[in-house]
Amino acid sequence: MPVTTIADLLRLLTREPGRPRITWYGDGGERVELSGAVLENWVNKTANLLVEEFDAGPATRVHLDLPGHWRTVVWAVATWRVGACVVLGEASPVDVVVTDRPAQHVGARDTVAVSLPALARTYAGELPAGTLDAATAVMTYGDGFGWAPPLDPLAIALDDDGQLVAHAALLATLARSGCPERDRVLLGVDARGLADLLGDVLTVLVHDGSAVVVSGESSRLLRTDQPRRERMVSSERITADTLDVVGGPPSFR
Repeated sequence: MPVTTIADLLRLLTREPGRPRITWYGDGGERVELSGAVLENWVNKTANLLVEEFDAGPATRVHLDLPGHWRTVVWAVATWRVGACVVLGEASPVDVVVTDRPAQHVGARDTVAVSLPALARTYAGELPAGTLDAATAVMTYGDGFGWAPPLDPLAIALDDDGQLVAHAALLATLARSGCPERDRVLLGVDARGLADLLGDVLTVLVHDGSAVVVSGESSRLLRTDQPRRERMVSSERITADTLDVVGGPPSFR
C-alpha cells in the first residue's frame, strides 16, 4: 500500500516491530537505537501529550527549537500525527514551543523543555515558571495513540521560515524519490538544515529503510578517521553512506 500519511508510515514501520529504524550516535559516543515499535511508542506518547496538554490539532503551530537529533524527529512526527504544524526557523506566531533551551523562551504561552541525553529523567537546567518538563511528562502518557481531532489534509503541516507545506503534500514533498527500498543510510547532522534532516529521515523510512543519524561532533570525527568510519559502516551494516553530502540533502538517485 502507498504511504501517503504519517499514520500509514507508522503502520509500515511496525510491520517488523523489532527492526531498527533510527540509530543515533551522539556526542561523546552515545548510541540510541529505536526499533519500529519503540519509535511508534515514543511518537504515540508525545502525540498524546500534545493533545491532552495543549489541545493540539489542525492549525496548532508547534515551534521546534531543537538541534538535529532523534528526539527532534519524534517531536516532528508526533506533531504531524495529531494534524498540527511543525514550525522551523523564525516563523511566527506559534502556540507551543518545544526546546532544549527554555530560558530563551521566557514569556512564551506554552513551552516544553526537552532533555537531549537518552537517559535523562528530568531537565538538567533551571525551568522557567510554567514550563513543562518533557523528560518526566512524556512517560506518563499511553503507549497507544489516543483521541485526536480529524486530520485536515489542507491544514499546514510544515512552516519552514515561511515555506508552507500542507498535510496532503507532506510526505510527497519531504520524502524524495529514488531511495532504494530497505536501505540502511548514514546521515550526518552537521551537513543538513533541520528541514533537510527531517526530509532525509522520512525518505529512508517511507522506503522501508533505516537511518543511522550521526551528531555534528561525531560526523566531523568520522570524516577525519577513515578506519573508524569503516568500522561503523561495517558494524551498523550501512548500505548507503551519505556523510560527505554537504550543504543539502542527498539526491537518493
